Amino acid sequence: MRTEWIAKRRGQANVSQMHYARQGVITEEMHYVATRENLPAELIRDEVARGRMIIPANINHPNLEPMCIGIASKCKVNANIGASPNSSNIDEEVAKLNLAVKYGADTVMDLSTGGGNLDEIRTAIINASPVPIGTVPIYQALESVHGKIENLTADDFLHIIEKHAQQGVDYMTIHAGILIEYLPLVRNRITGIVSRGGGIIARWMLHHHKQNPLYTHFDDIIEIFKKYDVSFSLGDSLRPGCTHDASDEAQLSELKTLGQLTRRAWEHDVQVMVEGPGHVPMDQIEFNVKKQMEECSEAPFYVLGPLVTDIAPGYDHITSAIGAAMAGWYGTAMLCYVTPKEHLGLPNAEDVRNGLIAYKIAAHAADIARHRPGARDRDDELSKARYNFDWNRQFELSLDPDRAREYHDETLPADIYKEAEFCSMCGPKFCPMQTKVDADALTELEKFLAKEASSKQPVA
Repeated sequence: MRTEWIAKRRGQANVSQMHYARQGVITEEMHYVATRENLPAELIRDEVARGRMIIPANINHPNLEPMCIGIASKCKVNANIGASPNSSNIDEEVAKLNLAVKYGADTVMDLSTGGGNLDEIRTAIINASPVPIGTVPIYQALESVHGKIENLTADDFLHIIEKHAQQGVDYMTIHAGILIEYLPLVRNRITGIVSRGGGIIARWMLHHHKQNPLYTHFDDIIEIFKKYDVSFSLGDSLRPGCTHDASDEAQLSELKTLGQLTRRAWEHDVQVMVEGPGHVPMDQIEFNVKKQMEECSEAPFYVLGPLVTDIAPGYDHITSAIGAAMAGWYGTAMLCYVTPKEHLGLPNAEDVRNGLIAYKIAAHAADIARHRPGARDRDDELSKARYNFDWNRQFELSLDPDRAREYHDETLPADIYKEAEFCSMCGPKFCPMQTKVDADALTELEKFLAKEASSKQPVA
């Protein structure tokens, strides 16, 4: 789709969507996004120019179907995949990608740390993906020095970042906000630093007693991102890893720095979204969203979770979807899914499915709560099908049609039951929706009630 669009821009110093938006140009990607979102193209351009919306669209990812992330558009969901040294391979990760796209992932992050050649895994995922792909380049930087963090240099980081950009990565998590002076602030935490990338940078700074090289070389990263239109996903290295640590000085100090870095990237017309917590009690979620908007000048907020309790290993797709729905309601632009395997192990295909559906529910609930145009249309159509016992239409409109059909057919598998006016919960005699009251009957009832009211006699 994008091959001809991209050809017009190659060779220019800055090919970012923000750069064109600020020049008054509505790119083909902006037009496409406007159609998908049912919003005016000029509004899309305005939001991208302002920095409240991003369109992650690397010029080396031509098979991408452009999408947007921002408060003016529908709430989006990211799915994480990635091979590890202990499990998975290229074929399994591509299968996870396809499953994630099938069940509605708006973007996918490749968090591979092993399990094969990282460049080959990433290339296979990008080539197969119609949605934006995000990465955390610091993982491969560490791999390139055989896990010896102290041997990493700024040039190592920049080399890997440019390699990912050349391969077609649309957005990258850059842990530039964790500064050496913030490390003592984690002393009173229960879980310390839980970000993998943040932990790598922290150990590097502790060893060298030098400032974060991603911070000191941030302008160099900006120059790379300009050339390929890569969006920043500014990593929250000091996000809370438990509800006890939420909204503490360490987290909020880094957030202030992320706001400064956001505005520095905008000075060069480079797109930015900002990552957020983590583990947050329900009563602090609104504060966290509003604080991010304040500190980061309303750059799109992208949250992991947040998990609202810490006592449900194996069910953290539920504990986090509760927080995600609230965060989306308060204005978060994208939710990063959590699977049932969070804190326990590498998710398999079924975990990806369960995590993603939980988060599609959360994002959709947030869109309804924010009264986004058309957000409830699908709900109303499914409700009509349910009331009319149109089982196949119900399945079709479901977020997970296969699961809905599977559960129905566990007890009533025969095709004849697709025409039945009951399910196995109530059976044929007790279903309340069999109480069909036609318009004529209601009209007669209203006349009767009006007559009773006029005589001031209570209904017997």
